[in-house]
Amino acid sequence: MHLADSVSGDGLVDQLLLARGVAREDLTRQRDPSLRAFLPDPSQFSDMDRAAERIAEAVIANERVTIYGDYDVDGATSAALLLRLMRMLGHEAGYYIPDRLLEGYGPSAEALVALGKAGSSLVVTVDCGAMAYEALGAAHDAGIDVIVVDHHKCAAELPRSYALVNPNRLDENDIAASHGHLAAVGVAFLLAIAVVRTLRQRGFFESRTEPDLFALLDLVALGTVADVAAIKGLNRAFVAQGLKVMARRANTGMSALIDVSRLKRAPQCSDCGFALGPRINAGGRVGESTLGVRLLTTEDPDEARAIAEQLSQLNEERRGIEAAVQQAAEEQLAAQHNRAVHLLAGHGWHPGVIGIVAGRIKEKTGKPSIVIALDSKDGQGKGSGRSISGVDLGAAIIAARENGMLVAGGGHAMAAGLTIEAGQIDAFAEWLNDHLADAVARASANQSLKLDLALAPRGLTPGLVEELERAGPFGVGWPAPRIAVGPVRLVKADIVGTDHLRVIAAGDDGASFKAIAFRAAESAMGQTILHGARGRKLWLAGRAKIDDWGARPAAELHLEDAAWAD
Repeated sequence: MHLADSVSGDGLVDQLLLARGVAREDLTRQRDPSLRAFLPDPSQFSDMDRAAERIAEAVIANERVTIYGDYDVDGATSAALLLRLMRMLGHEAGYYIPDRLLEGYGPSAEALVALGKAGSSLVVTVDCGAMAYEALGAAHDAGIDVIVVDHHKCAAELPRSYALVNPNRLDENDIAASHGHLAAVGVAFLLAIAVVRTLRQRGFFESRTEPDLFALLDLVALGTVADVAAIKGLNRAFVAQGLKVMARRANTGMSALIDVSRLKRAPQCSDCGFALGPRINAGGRVGESTLGVRLLTTEDPDEARAIAEQLSQLNEERRGIEAAVQQAAEEQLAAQHNRAVHLLAGHGWHPGVIGIVAGRIKEKTGKPSIVIALDSKDGQGKGSGRSISGVDLGAAIIAARENGMLVAGGGHAMAAGLTIEAGQIDAFAEWLNDHLADAVARASANQSLKLDLALAPRGLTPGLVEELERAGPFGVGWPAPRIAVGPVRLVKADIVGTDHLRVIAAGDDGASFKAIAFRAAESAMGQTILHGARGRKLWLAGRAKIDDWGARPAAELHLEDAAWAD
């Protein structure tokens, strides 16, 4: 913990970087993460050159190409990126986004074969396909070339495909494997670089202008943040530069999305996760799965505005559905207080919101959580899980599938999906608890509230927030600075909105500030502040943010914890 008056300017930024594991000799590169400094040679990735050659051939020969995407933000941005790339190259590719409820996750044999019969000689799957053995096998037998662009965990045996580009292949070299934290949209961007390079080598651009790939970085930033990929290394560069592109609003659909999200300033990293991403996700969760791709690829302002408004409305509907499922799921928690992993299941739960609810349960309990929506018609359940740092949920799901406990399943360390027979749920819950108990115990023991800065209330200023932001962008794997402010006394504490705690605090230095803790009014901290903190002094800890709702910007604290100062 560093005293506020001991550092300033670049000294503060450098200390924040050092605290996040940056080597002192790497500070210059990390202060302003650029693509030039972090971008690897795409050829380092297995099958990358083979995939780029095949796509280049399709462009030159004007073959019919279909981009097959997932229905979440990472899938939508990955598909949009490749569709916009193909358009820049003078080729109009098609796309296919499966319906979450009717088709489920990943490519299906039926859909791939149908695309081949409709004339597509090349299909590129994005954010899916790494474990699609049956579907890719059927496409191979039907003579369809399928290129898989994914980031989910792979098994030792890979499905049959023309090429499979994934930094999480078990046979990757060290350089490629070090990029296993990329979202699928980041892998798609590397493929775009490889395709353009291949076409350049073939003289394709002798009579036409090369595409500006940097213009696609807004899609990369949105998909990376929304998919909760670790904001480190190349991802930091993707997000830092992508936010600059996003602020220029060159993408018609992205601009409309920013407008319906009511952002009056340039989008920030947190906006991708809490404002823009959820609206794109809403299409795949409770609406029409193609809406996100359509929005992010359209050049028509009227169409963009209409789709963005539809997605915003669907997002409101999603919130209501989510609240009902979460309430039902939380009613099951009391019987699982001693479990290392929470597994909650119910009939009638909407499959489109179970991932969000799993995330909420994980945040509330501090344990990995899986939420399963049961279908009475086929006797199966669709599940989605979210994990805590240090517990690889994706690997556990793959192991359970290989042990015959699941119909299907996969994912990555922090998130996973599965299909299970209803009769197997209890046995799976026991197996998962035993399999991950030690990892959860270690992760829980290592949890602590790490502080970057301690200061008096007068030190919490917009200028300080701006200095802290210079060490960003922040996210998973690169946490935003956490500060402690105090000692303070409470001037006011009440509940606003849905279970949000609002606090006005003042210090001995005469300065006061506002703090807010989201969904925390019923927590132990919230109840203590509301009912037991009058007349006592505290230290308040959290993230410093800018509150720009008033006549002029002010600094506020997004509260995470509190401790007595006396």
